[in-house]
Amino acid sequence: MYKKLVEKMRERGNVAIAFSGGVDSSLVAKSAKDAGIKCVAITFASPLFPKRELENSMKIAKEIGIKQIVLFDNDIDEKVRKNPANRCYYCRKFGAKRLKEVAIKNGISNFADGMNADDVKNPYYHGVKASNEEGIWHPLAELNIGKEEARKIAREVGLSNWNKPSNACLASRIPYGEEITLEKLEMIEEGEKYLTTFFEQVRLRVYRKIAKIEVLPKDIKKAVKMREKIVKKLREIGFSHVSIDLEGYREGSMNALK
Repeated sequence: MYKKLVEKMRERGNVAIAFSGGVDSSLVAKSAKDAGIKCVAITFASPLFPKRELENSMKIAKEIGIKQIVLFDNDIDEKVRKNPANRCYYCRKFGAKRLKEVAIKNGISNFADGMNADDVKNPYYHGVKASNEEGIWHPLAELNIGKEEARKIAREVGLSNWNKPSNACLASRIPYGEEITLEKLEMIEEGEKYLTTFFEQVRLRVYRKIAKIEVLPKDIKKAVKMREKIVKKLREIGFSHVSIDLEGYREGSMNALK
């Protein structure tokens, strides 16, 4: 399947990739590099993108050997800040326009991302519509490569991040309708940075200043045992109450609150 992905890249001739440093966008970036075509990885560094993820993206881009352009933006678009249920649509729309703009300036006429076959079927992923409207190509989805197959291929081709836990922008930790502020994002990022030193997969969901911790079901007992230590740290960060979700980590859990 990887050979098909590389061939798809060769057919395009050049490509700019929306690059987060996650498994999917890394696989797309590597296939473009291996195809020997003109390519660039474009990373959006905004308050919604954890700093540790930016550092990781730089490491992976260097590993692949692809040129990376980092676009820094310290503001949150007003439509995103209001945090409607289709927040991802506005964020992706803005990102897609910026991707195309930078790509064209660099002499590139094809624009791709790492959306996989599972992403494009997800009814809650409003970013798919925005990307399609802007003509962004989804090479993994086109080849019907889902998340688990992407991991398998990434491992086979030697990507060091093949087993990297899935991540999403920090806004996904805040319930729809609750305003996204820099203060909340900073608290979430600091809290998750602390928690990831103990747990392989973590989400710190926030309701005003109440923190709800999601870890893998197998780690819930460990989190409970660390209760006092965790509560102390999160209160230092600024949270008023701290709880552990007994259902454990699950992707898109905030969608249940719609």
